[in-house]
Amino acid sequence: MSGVFGVLLAAGAASRFGGGKLLAPFRGRPLVEHALLALHESPVEGTVAVVGEDAEEEVRRLCGRYGVRVVENHRWREGQSTSVLAGIRALGPEARAAVVLLGDQPLVVAGAVARLVRAFERGARIAVATYGGRARNPVLFAREVWPLLEDELEGDEGARRVLRRHPELVCQVPCDGVGDPADVDTREDLRRLEERAAG
Repeated sequence: MSGVFGVLLAAGAASRFGGGKLLAPFRGRPLVEHALLALHESPVEGTVAVVGEDAEEEVRRLCGRYGVRVVENHRWREGQSTSVLAGIRALGPEARAAVVLLGDQPLVVAGAVARLVRAFERGARIAVATYGGRARNPVLFAREVWPLLEDELEGDEGARRVLRRHPELVCQVPCDGVGDPADVDTREDLRRLEERAAG
C-alpha cells in the first residue's frame, strides 16, 4: 500500500460564483462529485474532505457516498491554507503523503493523481502536476514536508509559497493529456467548461 491519502478542499464562500458552486450541475453530476470520483478511482488509501461549518448537507452526503470523511475547518474564511492544514492534521499516522485536490476542478482525473503517487514512490517529497509546463493542482506532499506547511502556509495562497521557496524539494510531474486542471470560479467558467466538454 502506498500510504498516500487524498485531501479534498471543499470549503469556501464561492462568492464569485454566487453560492452553491460545489453542487452546481456539470456533465450530469454535482461539480464536487467529479473530484470525489477522481480520488475514488485513484490509488489513494482514503480521502478526507475539508468543508466549512456551513457546508451544504448534500456535499456531506456525497462525501459519505464515496466513503470520504468530512472534516470541518472553522477557520476557512482565513484562506485556503487553513483548509490544507486542517486536512493533513486530520490524517492518521499511517499516512505517508497527502494529495491535495480542489473541489472545483471537475476535469482532474484519477490518472493525474496516480502519476503523483508514482512520483512519491520514486522518492519525490513534493510532486506537482504540470500542464503546459505550468505548476497546477493537484499537489502531493510527503509527510516529511508537512512541518514546512505548518510553518509557512498562510492566507489564501495555498501551497504556492512553499513551492517557490523550496524548489529543491519539488518534482514536476507532466500531466498533459491526463485530464485538465481548469477550476471553476464563476458561472461563466462553468459554462465554458460545459461547452468544451460538448465539443
